[in-house]
Amino acid sequence: MAYEKPIKIREAIEAIQEQEFILPSIQREFVWTPNQIELLFDSIMRDYPISTFLFWKVKAENLSKFKFYRFLSNYHERDRTHNEQAELSGSKDRMAILDGQQRLTSLYIGLKGSDARKLPRYGWKNDDAFPAKKLYINLLKNSEDSDKEFDFRFLSDHEIELFKVKYPNDFHWFKAGDILDFTNMMDIMSYLMNNGLTDTSRRTSEQTIYASTTLTKLYQVVNEQESINFYLEKSEQLDKVLHIFIRINSGGTKLSYSDLLLSIATAQWKKKDARVIIHSFVDKINAVGNKFNFNKDLVLKSCLVLTDLKDIRFRVDNFSTENMAKIENEWDNISKSLLISVKLINHFGFSGQTLTATNAIVPIAYFLNKNNIGEEILHHASQGKNRALIKEWLIRALLKKIFGGSPDNLYPTYRTIISENIGTFPLQILIDKYKGTNKSLEFQESNIEHLLTTQYGSSFAFMVLGLLYPLNHDYTFHQDHIHPKSFFNNKGLEKMGIVLKEDREEFINNFNSLPNLQLIEAIVNIQKSAKPLNEWLKQTHPSDEKQNSYKLLHFFPEDENLELVNFMNFFNKRKELLKEKLMTILNVPKMVISKGTDVDAEIDVLELLEE
Repeated sequence: MAYEKPIKIREAIEAIQEQEFILPSIQREFVWTPNQIELLFDSIMRDYPISTFLFWKVKAENLSKFKFYRFLSNYHERDRTHNEQAELSGSKDRMAILDGQQRLTSLYIGLKGSDARKLPRYGWKNDDAFPAKKLYINLLKNSEDSDKEFDFRFLSDHEIELFKVKYPNDFHWFKAGDILDFTNMMDIMSYLMNNGLTDTSRRTSEQTIYASTTLTKLYQVVNEQESINFYLEKSEQLDKVLHIFIRINSGGTKLSYSDLLLSIATAQWKKKDARVIIHSFVDKINAVGNKFNFNKDLVLKSCLVLTDLKDIRFRVDNFSTENMAKIENEWDNISKSLLISVKLINHFGFSGQTLTATNAIVPIAYFLNKNNIGEEILHHASQGKNRALIKEWLIRALLKKIFGGSPDNLYPTYRTIISENIGTFPLQILIDKYKGTNKSLEFQESNIEHLLTTQYGSSFAFMVLGLLYPLNHDYTFHQDHIHPKSFFNNKGLEKMGIVLKEDREEFINNFNSLPNLQLIEAIVNIQKSAKPLNEWLKQTHPSDEKQNSYKLLHFFPEDENLELVNFMNFFNKRKELLKEKLMTILNVPKMVISKGTDVDAEIDVLELLEE
């Protein structure tokens, strides 16, 4: 490996445009933020070193042996995060970037492209949430940011116009990429004169000097300085290149194993482009329902588990040619089972916010794949029992946090049990298998008591309520305060007749807990708003029959006064009803303290059971 003659930033940009510089499939995707790009340009302007690059020379006759991708120019956080495959032809050798992709992509975006990130308070489906921004530098003064000397910023056209109106004397934004159009110092002087940056009647002497020196410096660092220092690797052996790549990415922001393994899969799949397929599949399953948070790590792990490979760890050896061929051949079934599993948990009411362990999807997908169960699991009456068993297992697993840490030790046992019990999801066998371990699915009465203290808004509250409700899968459900939370403040309670301070404190301390929570349809929740419970129930369910049905569905204590003044009686009685129902659902034996039993000893027994 030799140290080569440095090149100019301008030359690197031209090489990227002409696809002379390309990205090998072992590279991860672009992950830098706009601030990181701005800091890179600031470093270059300050003559700071930007580290050495590592290029891999690939001869023209060997290009077809690997997959290569183009650099990203116009980044879009929702619509354009994946690199396109390079279109390589002819007899030209290429340079594949082994180290420096993030920096080169940042230079390319800053000088030739744009960056579009989601604005706060906008929905992901709103196109206006992602304004395209280009990189600019202020030619009138230094940055006010202590981390930067030069004021580089990504700005939209709208923001540029606002600056012109609000701060005409403090900012003159020059689009960084326009410096590539300059060919000599005369171009710089022409720009300064044509834009009034040499006019001392409009600008202070400090501003005219700053504008001239800053624009000249930008021209020099982009067009004249040879600031891209790089080593060149000429080996054609993939194994050697992979080991070099792993070694140079072992520090700083580490390349994940899944990035590397996905790259290896891309190089070894024969009929499909693994990178394109898996990235698009991740996007597809995340788009189910109200947006999930699955990633390629989960998909790759599922590939290892669902193909019954013995070793499912993320190791290079497990992504051998033989294993990759098996995964490629079975990909259609793997992806089908995963997608249906995501649809199923969406039908259970889960989303990215409430699915606290994405790995929990893997055993469900394995069960569906092993039993050749398709879309019928979602609605068909023949799969009603399996739906109920899977839902209960999922909620038990999430509430007990059995997927905390690495679940690799769980998967082989789950595979064995599922394979030995074809047809029905083996919930009870799994419960029995892990009794007394740290992966137990079993609950004790004390666990139920603890669950009933779960607070509004938490994913655990949703899961506990999900156990209690026969959800209609065609609707989105919200956690809702039965007695509206807007009443639970000292002023509101006092107005409702709660005179004693200690009573008000008790109300306020309990209103956010599970016994005052219910699941209702999103539209109904919006309509309910902050109306008093009794008033709202009579308006929406005028007849006694409908009111009683609603109360029964939501576990309201029978014949209990629903006025706010009776809140604690309602709360405590509903708490007991929920506890009884949960103990029945989760098959929890009730601890009975018989006459003459040492209470302290009984408490010790409960504590031991929890451990």
